[in-house]
Amino acid sequence: MIWLRALLFMASGPVVLSSAFKNQNHSLFIPVLIVGIVLSFLAIYFGFKAIKKMMEGLFSDKS
Repeated sequence: MIWLRALLFMASGPVVLSSAFKNQNHSLFIPVLIVGIVLSFLAIYFGFKAIKKMMEGLFSDKS
C-alpha cells in the first residue's frame, strides 16, 4: 500500500521540518533538518509512485 506510505511521509515530513526550524539554536538542528528534508522527498517519491500505480490500474490493457 504505497499510498499509506505517502500519507505517512506527507504528515511526518512537515512536522519534523517545522520542529527543526523552531529549534535553530539547538546542536541537532542540522541532523533534524536533513531528516525532515529526506522525509519530504520520500513523500513526493511515494506520492508519484502511488499515482503511477493508480493510472496503471485504470488504463492498463487487460487482454
